[in-house]
Amino acid sequence: MPASRSRTLRWKDSLQKIRDRGGAIEISVDLPAAEGGSHLIWRVRVLEITPDRILVEQPMALGRDLSIRSGLEMVCGITVGQNRWMFRTQSVATDGRTLALAMPERVDRCQRRDFFRVGTASLALAPADCWPLLDPMSAVSAEVAGQAMVAEGGGCDAEAPILLPEVGPKFKARLVNIGGGGAGIILGREDASAIDRARLLWVRLDLTPQLSAPIGIAARVAHTHLDSCQNLYAGLAFEFAHHPSYRQFVVDQICRYVELVSAGQGVCGGGIRRAG
Repeated sequence: MPASRSRTLRWKDSLQKIRDRGGAIEISVDLPAAEGGSHLIWRVRVLEITPDRILVEQPMALGRDLSIRSGLEMVCGITVGQNRWMFRTQSVATDGRTLALAMPERVDRCQRRDFFRVGTASLALAPADCWPLLDPMSAVSAEVAGQAMVAEGGGCDAEAPILLPEVGPKFKARLVNIGGGGAGIILGREDASAIDRARLLWVRLDLTPQLSAPIGIAARVAHTHLDSCQNLYAGLAFEFAHHPSYRQFVVDQICRYVELVSAGQGVCGGGIRRAG
């Protein structure tokens, strides 16, 4: 039996190993084909595995649980070392803290050169334009301008001027995942050295057309590493100390994104689960 096929047939063993060591898989609410756009991806810890379900944590948005409704089509990824599998499934139960996914009948192994796409499933990574942030306080005016652009609903015009804080040269990345306090981005080989210019970045995440304008956020580089294809992965921690109220705006936009994608599937959207 070819090695690649053998690894695919044993994917449940790999999933069980992830569960045993407290590891995580990637989940994303799938995009309706007619709408386009990019996926938001969360890494969530695997809590329990049964013959028909995979129980995971609810995804988070800046420290708050994000409720994913039952009945949503999901795209998931499992990564173990240099091996990666993807599959389609459906959310089948939620209690606000945990999320149950239907156990898939099959998974497909990803090729190294296209780690986020297989024949039956794919994840479209959101563009993340980045700049070294030279003056953190200059980000406040850019954040306020971004909020106004979203409120006006006019941010989809590619020619519309976008206010930037005081920044260095731009480089491009892709949003790999978003979590409780930050995000993960990936840079191609040609841009990998750009992350060394500064440890504080201005990052503009493009989740249009679901959102009316990109979201600009100050972020600190927490860690980096090279993946198996020599692309650079950077873990970012969002910075709100200069403008604390901006955190709620970002949470609201993530929540709105999930609601709109859910509505596009014909399912009542998710939302932020507030404490108390």
